[in-house]
Amino acid sequence: MVAVKAAAHPDVEEISLPDVLSALSDPVRVGLVRLLSDGRERGWGELRVPVAKSTLSHHLRVLRAAGITRTRQEGTRCYVALRDADLEVRYPGLLRAVLSGAVAEGVGEQVHEVRDGG
Repeated sequence: MVAVKAAAHPDVEEISLPDVLSALSDPVRVGLVRLLSDGRERGWGELRVPVAKSTLSHHLRVLRAAGITRTRQEGTRCYVALRDADLEVRYPGLLRAVLSGAVAEGVGEQVHEVRDGG
């Protein structure tokens, strides 16, 4: 049996504003946050983005390292969820403002959820 190392996530007090803002500087990452802002956890395979799988993995790693998302592995599948409550504790209103601006400007619209049938 192969041991799976759990992904490292910063504690709430370790989340830094420069890291969060840097992570949110990419439209694909903003799109991922927009998609996850409904509160649902999603498997990586449910994410449709206009980048290679390796690039998606990089984007998800950046979001996790910044404390924006939480990744969980179950067997061979990985799931991701937004840490909106933690971000609200650390930086009240920040995520809401970023999402509002992203929606108004159409940032991240290219990120979708894979639905049944493709």
